[in-house]
Amino acid sequence: MDECYIDKKALTQIMDLIEQQCGPHCEIVLHDLSQPYDKTIADIRNGHITGRKIGDCGSNLGLEVIRGTIKNGDKFNYITHARDGKILRSSSIYLRDKDGVLRYSLCINLDISDSVKFETYLKDHNRYAVTDNEVNEIFVNNVQDLLSELIKSGSALIGKELGEMDKNEKIRLLEYLDNKGAFLISKSGERLCDELHISKYTFYSYLDLIRGNDANGAKNKKASETR
Repeated sequence: MDECYIDKKALTQIMDLIEQQCGPHCEIVLHDLSQPYDKTIADIRNGHITGRKIGDCGSNLGLEVIRGTIKNGDKFNYITHARDGKILRSSSIYLRDKDGVLRYSLCINLDISDSVKFETYLKDHNRYAVTDNEVNEIFVNNVQDLLSELIKSGSALIGKELGEMDKNEKIRLLEYLDNKGAFLISKSGERLCDELHISKYTFYSYLDLIRGNDANGAKNKKASETR
């Protein structure tokens, strides 16, 4: 295995530092991106904030970085929301090995729900008013729930349920999901075939159309077929 610029032991020490400094309202998550995406969480502190644990999957943002839709996934002080309504101020960094291969992601989710109630006094601290820095990040325990949330978002964007979409709307949905990295999830293609009532041949034809049938698209199609 290639040596990473920073090893897991060092990352664990950094997590210890952040945990001790920031206390129980700060979730710190280490993702091992060499693992299947359904179990990337290698270490997590204060997991009660998003309800996750070691062995759970990453969020939708990580999928987009792995897919290559987002070239630099590092984000700092962005606002997102947990499924139970918590308001989080988050930061995420992605670490690569000497060959440029993604190896780890280190993420911080600070629960600012209570302090937002006092936004008038704590505006500079929370930065919650900076609406152009808000990111829709999805926290779930398994990748099938993550896929469900991505499908729901795509359906809402188009304004129709999957079973009611025409050909062009189905292509738009698949393009949205492809850009979000959804087809990196195991058996996602089979699920979309079932829910859109299309054949595998039609599914891959639509993907070829979306990706322009270029070399990158052919590579990603082959990767999808192995899942």
